[in-house]
Amino acid sequence: MKAVVYEAFSAPPKIMIVPDPTPEPHGVVVKVMATGVCRSDWHGWVGHDTDIQLPHVPGHELAGIVEAVGRDVTKWKVGDRVTVPFVGGCGACPECHSGNHQVCDRQFQPGFTHWGSFAQYVGLHRADINLVGLPESMDFTTAASLGCRFVTSFRAVIDQGKTSAGQWVAVHGCGGVGLSAIMIANAVGANVVAVDISEDKLALARALGAVATVNASEVGEVAETVIEITRGGAHVSLDALGHPTTCFNSIGNLRKRGKHVQVGLMLAENSTPAIPMSRVIANELEILGSHGMQAHRYDAMMEMMRSGKLAPEKLIGRTITLEQSIDALMSMDRFEGTGVTVVTEF
Repeated sequence: MKAVVYEAFSAPPKIMIVPDPTPEPHGVVVKVMATGVCRSDWHGWVGHDTDIQLPHVPGHELAGIVEAVGRDVTKWKVGDRVTVPFVGGCGACPECHSGNHQVCDRQFQPGFTHWGSFAQYVGLHRADINLVGLPESMDFTTAASLGCRFVTSFRAVIDQGKTSAGQWVAVHGCGGVGLSAIMIANAVGANVVAVDISEDKLALARALGAVATVNASEVGEVAETVIEITRGGAHVSLDALGHPTTCFNSIGNLRKRGKHVQVGLMLAENSTPAIPMSRVIANELEILGSHGMQAHRYDAMMEMMRSGKLAPEKLIGRTITLEQSIDALMSMDRFEGTGVTVVTEF
C-alpha cells in the first residue's frame, strides 16, 4: 500500500510503498477514505511521543470501510462504514471495566502506538470495543474530522466540564479543537467567549456561536477581559491550544468554583506550566484533563448531529491529497489557515 512514512524525527516524511496490514484476531483492517491532519501528529513527528517507534506512519483521525476482519470479531463485517476514537481500549483493564476506555491501561492509538492512517489501509485493534459505525448519511470527510479534536472537545465540554445552558464558557485557542468546543458549548445553550490572536479564526468562532471574542494580541490582560465580559468569570474554561500562556489565562479567568479543562497537548518544554495555585485554592477551582472519548459515548454526539445541533462539517477548512499531507503535517506548528484539514485522496 501507499503510505506516508518518516524514518527519523523531524525529518521530512516520504511517500513509500509498504506492506499491507493484516488484521489481528480481535481486529480489522480499514480502507482509509479520509483522515485528518492534526497537531498531535506534528507532536509525534518531532519526537514528543515516546510510544512511537521508527519508521512510522502517522495519522489518527480516520474514517473508512472495513476491508478485512479478524477471526474473533463478532460485531463488524467487510463493507461496514466505520470510524474510531484516537484512543482505543483493551477491554480488560480496570479502567475499561469502568467504561473509561479513553484512559485504558494498555491503550491502542493508531498513529502513535501503531502505524496510523496516512495510508491506504490501517489495522485497528479490539474492533468490537473500539469501532464506531457510521450512518450512510455521513460522509467520510466529516466522520474523519470527529476522531480527535471534535470528540475530545465533546468530552471536555459535556462530560468533564459538565457545561449547562446559561453558563459562560471561555475557549482559549480557535483551531480545530477550540472551534469544536465553541460549537458544542453553544449547542447546549452556553455563552461562549472565544480567545485567539487571529481575526480570521475569531470571525469563524463568532459564526459558530461565540457571543464574544477576545484578540489576545490586542489586550493587555486576557483573563481580566474575560472576567469583565462574563461579569465574574467563566464557569468552564478550556485551553484548546496547549501553551503555558493559554493554560494560565484559562485558569485565571474562572469564577469561583469554576472548571478548567486542559484539552491542548502540553509536551516537551511546555509540559510543566506555571499555574496560579493560590487562586485555585482560594476559589476552589477544578483542573481537569480531557483525553479523547470512548466509543460508547459517540451515540450522544451522533444524535446531536442528526438533529442538526452539531454540524462538524462546518469546521472543515480544506481537503488535500496524501502527497500534500506531508507539507500540512510539517507546518502544523505555524497554525496557518482556519478549520480542519482532511486528506481525502489516496
